[in-house]
Amino acid sequence: MRLKKSLMISAMAITGALALAGCTDSGAPAPEATVEKDISFEAGTTMAKLNEAGEITIGTKFDQPLFGLVGPEGDPVGFDVEIGKLIAAKLGIPADGINWTETVSKNREPFIQSGEVDLVIATYTINDARKQVVSFAGPYYEAGQDILVLDGNPEGIKGPEDVKGKNVCTVTGSTSEVNILEYGAVVLPAAGYGDCLEPLRTGAVVAMTTDNVILAGLADQNEGEFEVVNEPFTKEPYGIGLKLEDDQFRAWINDVLEESYDDGSWADAWKATAGKVLDLPDPPAVDNYTR
Repeated sequence: MRLKKSLMISAMAITGALALAGCTDSGAPAPEATVEKDISFEAGTTMAKLNEAGEITIGTKFDQPLFGLVGPEGDPVGFDVEIGKLIAAKLGIPADGINWTETVSKNREPFIQSGEVDLVIATYTINDARKQVVSFAGPYYEAGQDILVLDGNPEGIKGPEDVKGKNVCTVTGSTSEVNILEYGAVVLPAAGYGDCLEPLRTGAVVAMTTDNVILAGLADQNEGEFEVVNEPFTKEPYGIGLKLEDDQFRAWINDVLEESYDDGSWADAWKATAGKVLDLPDPPAVDNYTR
């Protein structure tokens, strides 16, 4: 695996990765995806171009425990990363042919549009506004927005209605920010979700909010400090972002996802990553939507 050097890995991400590894190293690694050999694709398709190049650039998070986090070896690890490996393998590209690029919530669409990445697999919620500028394969998982508070929940927060007029931290440009603003929260914006933990510790905010799986990873990583309210108030279908109207590539990825549901590789990827903390869910039906 190769990390694309367009963005620097933060010291916080490395520290977090080491902490997470210390508390979740009992899980078995996901089986290596079988790289397809002697395959061909229709000339001119994105699949053919990537197969011929023998490499693919995938944007993912570097600071999301369980889904996309830089590990002790310097490579990203997590469920999103394993999904990327499955797709690459079906293109005939081995794991060491993947260029991993850090994407944060606010740069996912620009990176896809500019060609900085071929795909984004980064806890990326499918919604109608985003469908106007990029296309989505999937969903491959459905999360729900929830709230993280200090252990013991000293503010007694039970749901988003309880943070009206109060300081809450979330990431700039995320759907979580849009959603919590609708409940009247005063948002303290952050570049990454890990950046919300210190304001929560110090009382600068009463809570942080994002998808429940991300919060579960942060709580697990910082055992005894935080807890998830566990009352999700949205549905967040995670999709794989790609160039707008590349319908052949999108349909092909959806076929790969459905095959991974059937052959157990999706479940294996979950068990080796997010499954260290969360129960195995049912995979969602892919949406072959039309514009």
